[in-house]
Amino acid sequence: MVDVEFRVVSDRREGLLLTLGQAVIAHGFTLLRQRMAGGEDGVVLTMLVRGPQRNLATLEECVATHPLVSNFEATRPGNALPEDGPDPHAIAPPRCTGTATCDSHRIEALVPQLTRDYPNVFVPLLELERDLADEQREQALHHLGERIGAWVQARDFPLVGALSLCEAVRRVALPAMRQIVQAQLHGDALHVSDSPFCRRGGQGACCHFLRGMLRGLLDGAHGAQTLRVVETRCRNDGADICAFEFQA
Repeated sequence: MVDVEFRVVSDRREGLLLTLGQAVIAHGFTLLRQRMAGGEDGVVLTMLVRGPQRNLATLEECVATHPLVSNFEATRPGNALPEDGPDPHAIAPPRCTGTATCDSHRIEALVPQLTRDYPNVFVPLLELERDLADEQREQALHHLGERIGAWVQARDFPLVGALSLCEAVRRVALPAMRQIVQAQLHGDALHVSDSPFCRRGGQGACCHFLRGMLRGLLDGAHGAQTLRVVETRCRNDGADICAFEFQA
């Protein structure tokens, strides 16, 4: 395993971390730390990543030639770790094998990271999705979404208890979701056009984190005691958007 620090310059901030983070994950690397700031030449994104030496060259080429990237540098802050040996400092735990304990530990470790980095949450979430066993994925991501949704509600929308469910969808769920995705209201449904969980393999509705986050955001609104958030359409199944409906 090898640790590498990427320094990327771009003229576009929106979507930069998520797009390059997906490339990091696709090459078998883990994002350990990231920092984004303004510079003279544009937005400067620094990422410390860890992964297999054999995939490094293709990852560097992928990032360096990405259309969002105008300048790219890679440096190695430490020595490479043995490819076949365990990494004692790895942040990402091994793949879960279907036990509830693994889910609980991974979620609890992620919550403070997600609240610290919010709204830049999708890179660690996509890493979690990749590592979870199939039978764990929906429940774990939904539960984590509820935790983050409840945290955002308490931080930004403390008066949700004074709203009806319909008002809460419009005045709480919609603006909160717009912090992380492109969202619109269409009638009683909330539409998301750019969920990063779609088309990553598998079939069926897959935006479990977003569904859970909506449930957490709306908890406490009048009429939401028995609320179910249902993803009725998903880009993962070929729809043009992901649609979420609210059933009380």
